[in-house]
Amino acid sequence: MLIDSYNRVVDYLRVSVTERCNFRCSYCMPEKPFSWVPKENLLSFEELFEFIKIAIDEGVKKIRITGGEPLLREDLDKFIKMIYDYSPSIDLAMTTNAYLLKGTAQRLKDAGLKRINVSIDTLKSDVAQQIAGKDVLKNVLDGVEEALRVGLKVKVNMVPMDGINSQEIVDVLEYSKERGMSVRFIEYMENQHASKEIKGLKSNELLEILSKHYSFSDDGFDGASPSHYYTMDDGYRFGIIEPYEDDFCTKCNRIRLTAEGYLIPCLYFDEAMSIADFVKRGEIKNAALVLKEVVKNKPEKNRWGGDDGESSKRAFYETGG
Repeated sequence: MLIDSYNRVVDYLRVSVTERCNFRCSYCMPEKPFSWVPKENLLSFEELFEFIKIAIDEGVKKIRITGGEPLLREDLDKFIKMIYDYSPSIDLAMTTNAYLLKGTAQRLKDAGLKRINVSIDTLKSDVAQQIAGKDVLKNVLDGVEEALRVGLKVKVNMVPMDGINSQEIVDVLEYSKERGMSVRFIEYMENQHASKEIKGLKSNELLEILSKHYSFSDDGFDGASPSHYYTMDDGYRFGIIEPYEDDFCTKCNRIRLTAEGYLIPCLYFDEAMSIADFVKRGEIKNAALVLKEVVKNKPEKNRWGGDDGESSKRAFYETGG
């Protein structure tokens, strides 16, 4: 079992398989040019899998595949099958923008993927193009329908932004509810790579909007999930992720592995340790020691701009959020 110095059990590994993305979302990487880390710098699926086996053996119970956009990496289903075959009971999920999902959902499900998170920030094509930098909405929605058809569980993420998509909060909730998908509204996470024009909505503003349409009760947090949950009178449940609140980090059980082999203890920290050389040389015991060291050094709280005004410079597309 992996336990950090604040007595939190760390049993969730997020694995970024690429920093590449086919969107240029305004809240993530709008100005990022189409230049990337060379493929030879990335760990192969076999090398990533060697480390994942260590993590599972040490107590990791949930693995989420992320990017960038993970479906841009070839043969992703084969990588997922490696993990599933090693540990069929693992909670195996993926975060995707769903643009390429229609043609891959069945293969991913057959490989052992259980759940996906999809960003749906709008149901309007022109707004989607404004946010993502290209015409994406039809592909995204078609991908979601195909994922549901093949039996994948789908959770929707929405980042409400004032003057852009904030008027669609109820629409996205209803779209999700009609399809049996849960939805989480995520407070915009400020970062130096995003558009400077964005103004996100805070949880109190979201709740005020939703309360005009629904009655709901406050369920609080559910285990180690970062979402604050609410249940509507008809039983439908939605969540709000509030990264600026102190309790966001209280039960954090996550660490992150980048495609280049950097193991990161916290989303909003620059500190990381590399396992790349060890797995390339087959030095599995040394890679396991790095894992334990990173867990031990996991910070109590994220760095959203502390007393010294510093914040992480690492981009979300490197770690999958």
